Amino acid sequence: MPEFTFETTVQQLEKRKGGYFYLKIDASIVNQFERKRATRLICTIDGKLSYQCGLNHFGDGHFFIIIATRYIKQLKKQLGDKITFFLEEDPNPLGVEVPEVLEVLLEQDEEAKASYEKMTDGRKRSLIHAMTRIKNIDKQVELALKFLAEQRAKSR
Repeated sequence: MPEFTFETTVQQLEKRKGGYFYLKIDASIVNQFERKRATRLICTIDGKLSYQCGLNHFGDGHFFIIIATRYIKQLKKQLGDKITFFLEEDPNPLGVEVPEVLEVLLEQDEEAKASYEKMTDGRKRSLIHAMTRIKNIDKQVELALKFLAEQRAKSR
C-alpha cells in the first residue's frame, strides 16, 4: 500500500464552496492508490493527530482532503501555517466502523443485506453516520430498514 509524507500549508476553500480547511493532493499521488479517487485514507498531521478521510475533487484534476476546524484548533494551527502530513490507505474501505446493530440486522435479513450490498460506499457511510447519531437501538433499526427499503425501491 502506498504511503506519502508531505509538507504544506493549511489552506481554506472559498466561503461559497464551504469555507473548509484543506490539504491539497496532486493527482499523480492519488493515481498511485489502487482505488484512485475512491480510496479512503488515514491522514496523520504533525505526528499528533490521525483521522479517517476521503478525497474530494478540485475539478482541475487535483484533489484535497478536508481538515475539520476542531482539528485545526486542537493542533493550534491557522490558515497559512506549515504542517507535515502523512497519508496511508485506510484498511477499512468504508472508512467507518459498521455499528453492531446494523451488522446483526444484515445477518438476520437477507433482503436488507442484498440492498446494503448494492449501495455505494458513500450511501453506506451516510446510513452509518445517521445511525450513530441515534442513541435508541429501536430507532436505529427503524432508520436502517427505511434506508434499505428506499435503496430496494431505487434498484427496481
